[in-house]
Amino acid sequence: MQELSDKELILQFSVKGEKEAAFTRIMERYQEKLYWHVRRIVISHDDADDVIQNTFLKVWKNLDRFRQDAELFTWLFRIATNEALTLLKKQKRNRMLPWSDYENYLEENLESDEYFSGDTIARKLQKALIRLPEKQRLVFNMKYFEEMKYEEMAAILGTSVGALKASYHHAVKKMEKYLLEN
Repeated sequence: MQELSDKELILQFSVKGEKEAAFTRIMERYQEKLYWHVRRIVISHDDADDVIQNTFLKVWKNLDRFRQDAELFTWLFRIATNEALTLLKKQKRNRMLPWSDYENYLEENLESDEYFSGDTIARKLQKALIRLPEKQRLVFNMKYFEEMKYEEMAAILGTSVGALKASYHHAVKKMEKYLLEN
């Protein structure tokens, strides 16, 4: 069976009786990439699962209104990113913590996460990422781990390529400093 393109899957989604099959294929194609993208933002496996579930619920409800002025991949990543950031803001607000204390909370989540399988270096890298401001962490994750082009990131985050390059540069410098000092 030939693999359908994203555009073909979106078209299939609009056909009566084909909606579930198209949605399942979209989930199969993007679920793992979205999970790891979100996981690096929210740190916790359980939180990442919740965000992915919310993301795909939104996709299910809104795919028939997707205008295709962006790639499906970009649209999905934008939804997942927004859902992850919403969760972080909600957690921070519910705990009424200043950002530095929230960083400690995220670090504790990392330390206690039974699903984190990284070695000492991976754990140190994640701790350095937690210390970055939100936007720099997003940009670093997308560039370093997802290997996204700046243009793709700009479409997802709704900002300029120049701003993203500056954020990435600052993030790398802060990461280097943290890794050398700790």
